[in-house]
Amino acid sequence: MRTLVVLLVLGICAPWVASVPTLEKKDRVHHSKDLSDHKHDDSKDFQYDHEAFLGKEDAKTFDQLTPEESQERLGKIVDKIDSNNDSYVTAPELLAWIKFVHKRFVTEDVDKQVRLYDKDRDGSVTWEEYSKQTYSHLIGEVEFYDVPDKERYRKMMKRDERRFKQADKNGDLIATREEFTAFLHPEEFDYMKDMVVTETIEDMDKNGDGTVDVNEYIADMYTPEADEPEPEWVKTERRQFADHRDLNKDGKLDKSEIGHWIHPHDYDHADLEAKHLIYESDKDKDDKLTKKEILDNWNMFVGSQATNYGEDLTRRHDEF
Repeated sequence: MRTLVVLLVLGICAPWVASVPTLEKKDRVHHSKDLSDHKHDDSKDFQYDHEAFLGKEDAKTFDQLTPEESQERLGKIVDKIDSNNDSYVTAPELLAWIKFVHKRFVTEDVDKQVRLYDKDRDGSVTWEEYSKQTYSHLIGEVEFYDVPDKERYRKMMKRDERRFKQADKNGDLIATREEFTAFLHPEEFDYMKDMVVTETIEDMDKNGDGTVDVNEYIADMYTPEADEPEPEWVKTERRQFADHRDLNKDGKLDKSEIGHWIHPHDYDHADLEAKHLIYESDKDKDDKLTKKEILDNWNMFVGSQATNYGEDLTRRHDEF
């Protein structure tokens, strides 16, 4: 996830080699509470819908199943979503499921990261524990190990430290589980919103003027090939910038406009996705779905690569 510097564990047999965070273009936090890293474009594929409905890990599992296996497992999930057992799935029930899946992803990610960083197993993560594990190659533990691009890693460490301190409410440099969750997933916490805005500007602002112009906005999502005509979707994004992002029409986005963009008050990804799935599958237009309607449109919900080597779904959904 782009909310955390991902560790690249080097495949070297010596036990003293430190983990080195990878340098990725898309390593900043999510814009608000996105349900998938994929663009929501049903004309191309349903990956956004799959990850929103299943979660990222289960979506990968379903991709390995045959259509028959996917539909069978989808039927079992539908029974869980239908919380009042009236044989219909409503928008509120679907919304509750999508939120449950997203919360489960965050919880499992935090569980994994706490196991990695909490060396003394006291249930919290100190800045020292985190920085030693992530940046030991910069702070003297592995001086003889030559890491390229050290200056950029130093900037990453300073940025992580700034975010850690913001998440650490009492300033003791010891993150409780909740504070560590805010560090890893700041888009989930209101008191971290300013940090999300700041990091977004830093990632997109290439000329260092503290704002984001239209070219910086486009460059963050699209890199043209030589002599390649600009795709229609990029032209649409330029219009979005001018018509909806740049509120004061000065040709650039300031901190307030960035905040309005990535923290919209009237935009709930989960609610819109629930309504979208119902709209696309509700054949009789009664604003609710039967199991048959969902299974008839199973590919939008779960998908499959139509292989014959499907593996059992390892995650059970009876915890919902």
